[in-house]
Amino acid sequence: MTRSGGRKSIFITGAASGIGAETARYFSKRGWYCGLYDVNSASLAQVADEIGIQNCHVATLDVRKRPDWTAAVKGFGEATEGAMNVLFNNAGIGRHGWFEDVAPEDNDSVIDVNLKGVINGVHACLPLLKATPASRIVNTASTAGIVGSPQLAVYSATKFAVRGLTEALDAEFRDLDIRVTSLMPWFVDTPILDMGASEGANVKMSDQLRENGMTVYPVSMAAERAWDAAHGKETHYMVGKDAERARFMTRWLPGAIRKRVRASVPPRS
Repeated sequence: MTRSGGRKSIFITGAASGIGAETARYFSKRGWYCGLYDVNSASLAQVADEIGIQNCHVATLDVRKRPDWTAAVKGFGEATEGAMNVLFNNAGIGRHGWFEDVAPEDNDSVIDVNLKGVINGVHACLPLLKATPASRIVNTASTAGIVGSPQLAVYSATKFAVRGLTEALDAEFRDLDIRVTSLMPWFVDTPILDMGASEGANVKMSDQLRENGMTVYPVSMAAERAWDAAHGKETHYMVGKDAERARFMTRWLPGAIRKRVRASVPPRS
């Protein structure tokens, strides 16, 4: 097992691709020791090779399973001598489609990964976070967590919940010297944009985005904002100008943004 050697450390879920992998690259280049965790062990190994096995602890982790969390956190703690500067609760999945077309079992999975997985992570990592001065939890939410998003109904609901959990725990953990923040991306160029109503669906969310001319931001921008979320004074960190615009409108022009969202819903075929 590699050791952190006193470096600051970050525990990253969903680290095999997308925002998680790019965040690992970003933090590692700045001298941090990275814990890399995902269900995709093959892609996880590729990320570990890229940043250098001496710079990371790697383990397969299904965020829905508490025993997986226990094992991963134990290994991480042994490598960092009981420290964890940042928990990055980033793992997430989604289903895109009309509500009635998404299988209830798929909705269960979205809730289990996106919300229960975050809660499991906080529970499992809290002892190490409490033992580390000025530690932090960064939860990946979404712009879909401030604006109800059609054809992403359950995904959107989980991200609203993650935003609420973030705000509640940030207040609750005040006396523990733990800050809790969230990352709120607009559409970012990651594999999650390939979500459909079910596994293997022919129609993907990415197809609709291209048809509508929507902006998709580079994953590097999300990693930069994850760094800000791990160091800054705010609670929520938007990714992309469209995300900032959505936050502004929900606060100051809620009627206008609801009207815009309703107008954006495509006709049912």
